[in-house]
Amino acid sequence: MRKIVAKSAPKPVSPNAVYVAWVYSAVIVVMVFLQLFAFEKFIPLLDQYDLWGGMDTATIAAALIVTVEVLALPFLLRMTLSPLMRWLSLVCSLAIAGAWLKLSLLALWTDNIVQNSGMFGSKLAFPAGWPAVLLSLILLFFAVYCVWGLWPLRKK
Repeated sequence: MRKIVAKSAPKPVSPNAVYVAWVYSAVIVVMVFLQLFAFEKFIPLLDQYDLWGGMDTATIAAALIVTVEVLALPFLLRMTLSPLMRWLSLVCSLAIAGAWLKLSLLALWTDNIVQNSGMFGSKLAFPAGWPAVLLSLILLFFAVYCVWGLWPLRKK
């Protein structure tokens, strides 16, 4: 029987990547906290995007967004993890920025009017459109920089 061994995070490529990861994880923590604080109001915010499947799809999307945001934190905070969990968390840190970029562009390109992007839940209204696209691009830049700077594999 094989044991799953958790390993500490490898030395970062750049010390600045650690600071960027802290900022990125702080933004994600604020997003998750505000989304979960009023989760019952977060689902209708995602329903405004007119996702295929209506309210059922919005409910599943809301649950997935919050779950992926939480799963992104262990990689960004350089916790002691198993190699598989480190890779899953790495993918989640990229996926959450990509998901918000996709939703922001969807709101910008479609005819439906989305007042609150839902990035920070219903308690802190963040406008949809170009501000949400800009914030999503910043988050995507942070995610890519963190993946580069905290890459889990090192040449020996």
